[in-house]
Amino acid sequence: MVALTPNPSFSLTIRLAIPNRAGMLAVVTQAIAEVGGNIGQITLVEQTRKLTTREITVDATSSEHAEQISEAVKALTDIKVLEIYDRTFNLHRGGKITMQSKLALNTQADLAMAYTPGVGRICNAIAKDPEQVYSLTIKSNTVAIVTDGSAVLGLGNLGAEASMPVMEGKAMLFKEFAGIDAFPICLAKQDTESIIETVKNIAPVFGGINLEDISAPRCFEIEARLRQEVDIPVFHDDQHGTAIVSLAALFNALKLVKKPLEDVRIVINGAGAAGVAIAKLLRKAGAKTILMCDSKGIISKNRSDLNSQKREFAVDASGSLAGAMSGADVFLGVSAPGVVTVEMVRSMAKAPIVMAMANPIPEIQPELIEGDVAVMATGRSDYANQINNVLAFPGVFRGALDCRASTITTNMYLEAANAIASLVHSSDLDREYIIPSVFDSRVVTAVAGAVQRAARQDGVARR
Repeated sequence: MVALTPNPSFSLTIRLAIPNRAGMLAVVTQAIAEVGGNIGQITLVEQTRKLTTREITVDATSSEHAEQISEAVKALTDIKVLEIYDRTFNLHRGGKITMQSKLALNTQADLAMAYTPGVGRICNAIAKDPEQVYSLTIKSNTVAIVTDGSAVLGLGNLGAEASMPVMEGKAMLFKEFAGIDAFPICLAKQDTESIIETVKNIAPVFGGINLEDISAPRCFEIEARLRQEVDIPVFHDDQHGTAIVSLAALFNALKLVKKPLEDVRIVINGAGAAGVAIAKLLRKAGAKTILMCDSKGIISKNRSDLNSQKREFAVDASGSLAGAMSGADVFLGVSAPGVVTVEMVRSMAKAPIVMAMANPIPEIQPELIEGDVAVMATGRSDYANQINNVLAFPGVFRGALDCRASTITTNMYLEAANAIASLVHSSDLDREYIIPSVFDSRVVTAVAGAVQRAARQDGVARR
């Protein structure tokens, strides 16, 4: 197993008092390098004739690796460790989001208009014409990020409280990338009916619902029911955000290897929310041959353990993931670390495309197959071609909110994927550049526009 690349998610800041002599800083950096730490910024905090105080930022590969780096520095003679802190934990202290007023309340008149008695006039106006809630409140620009904490990232069923850091992060992304005010709604119940009822009851406040980290297969029913029972867009990002970005990347990867989507053999490993949604969207886009696998191998018609979502993609063939990958043109992984071997990749068709999206450790690490694939993508930010949902969901909701869509359709997903793919011009297309950066300012605008056009074509836009 190749060691993971050190990355900021396991990042330390070490504050040191170092003798003010030539070469002493080099002693520290050498010790960090010898245990595999990746040094970032070095800041001089204070300097006297005898001592220098410095802060050194170091990326590690894991919590255990971070501890090794700390111990290596502490073991140095003449070096005093003043403080070591985990940068990621520090970033989260006190939460990552806040509610901020848009108006200054400086006078009695301001208060009388913003709150009682003037606000009563606004309440009456909405009561007489409910559509005015969109223009007279935050509803038109607000999304509820709803979870029950049952499938948090790749960590499992952690519950409502432990899911909050993820939902706060999601709210940040909505605001930073699309200017949307989103708020975490982390529910203490995990039964389907309670979740549906709760979301229906809070829906009047929000212009859209983003379902997040709800385990399969319950997530399918929750989304389907809510789409029938509320009149605002409902979007399960783990399904459709992943599918949109995966399809966008695949569109461009196939252009690079000059293979049409209709002709390629695609293997999807992982038959949960993301895997099923990817398979459905690929079919809508024109893919003909899809083999879906789970932990027991190919989703075969001979199996008796399949739920309705898996049965939709059951095939006559049976066997293992290795068998499915033999001769395949494309591998899409939304499953577990290390389940794909070098030999399995080498058994694929000529110019294979591998999108190993398990996070934080992919199904196979890119270093192992660099010379064996035409295109490699992962879910990680420290490798080329990151498949990141932030390329999709801010723009999808921006478009849906702006045209006041009543729901989100498959056509809107397809157009969003096409919009993302189109931002990589053919002259720039490269095996390490098949998908735009998450910081590409064009993405949200392009996706929002495509979503609005599709909504109008489908007759679900209300403005």
